[in-house]
Amino acid sequence: MALKVELKPNERIIVGNCVITNTDQRARLLIDGDRIPILREKDILTPKTADTPAKLIYLAVQLMYLSPDPMAHHPTYFSLVRDIITATPSAWPFIESVNNFILNGDLYHALKESKKLIAHEEKLLESARSQQNANQDDTRKSA
Repeated sequence: MALKVELKPNERIIVGNCVITNTDQRARLLIDGDRIPILREKDILTPKTADTPAKLIYLAVQLMYLSPDPMAHHPTYFSLVRDIITATPSAWPFIESVNNFILNGDLYHALKESKKLIAHEEKLLESARSQQNANQDDTRKSA
């Protein structure tokens, strides 16, 4: 069954190891193939945009997904996993799910699960920012 993809003007998509850039008009593509990695621009992270531990894990999984040899990226991935679990034990259920998908060779779903890890991390960071702002307000009031 073909995958239907509609691209916005100038949107990019990765199909296999090719980057396809749309022209200045909307386009609809039908992509037919077996186990071809496909990533829309909105789902692509770069080393520059992977600016948190969870995003770095997503990037490592993305590299596995796009690579003809996913295992080449395992050392980086598992090193990042050790770091995030040490710093944020509450991330374990997300990591466990990503690991299971990786072990089953389902890298697309591992990538999707990595997005849940990013959302969890964002909640933790927002909570920490709120707590920090509350502490600063308390300090100002007592001064």
